[in-house]
Amino acid sequence: MTVAVAVFAAGRGSRLGGDASKPLLEWRGRPLIAWALDAALDSGLTPVLVTVGYRSADVRATVGPGLEVVENPEWEEGIASSLRAVLRALEPRTEVGALCVGLADQPRVGADAYRRLAATHADGADLAVATYGARRGNPVLLARSLWPRAMELRGDAGARQLMKDRPVVEVPCDGTGTPDDVDTLEDLGHLQEDQ
Repeated sequence: MTVAVAVFAAGRGSRLGGDASKPLLEWRGRPLIAWALDAALDSGLTPVLVTVGYRSADVRATVGPGLEVVENPEWEEGIASSLRAVLRALEPRTEVGALCVGLADQPRVGADAYRRLAATHADGADLAVATYGARRGNPVLLARSLWPRAMELRGDAGARQLMKDRPVVEVPCDGTGTPDDVDTLEDLGHLQEDQ
């Protein structure tokens, strides 16, 4: 069984203001999404999918070879819609036993975080989350057995909703990167300062 990776890049990033697309904001001369996709591809896990929604043509233009683009027409609903779109795309692929989820606005999450989560699935974990300094972050791993429940999620509730009532394997990912995300232009400024 393989472990897939999905990078969610469908949202608008409403806290940014204006009509900017958060995945397209630049850090170190490249869009945020480019960093997130590099980590997903470098993990060695397959397939690697990316969701698009808001300004989908612009986001698609940043996606290189080796990636599958999943259109999320319900992107305005929130992150759960991207999860459902990816799970629908993966459902017929019975060789995929689990999915690791990352976010386009977290350019410093490293490839090794994905690999570490995949290893826990090989050891039997159904639900796993990366931790940094003992705090939960991303990516998150969902085994196929949890996909029916994940398909029921709505709104801006992602995989974390599933962690409320079932065992979660916490996977230390210190030293692999950081889960700092960019929700505002101020966040982007802090990221620029940390270069």
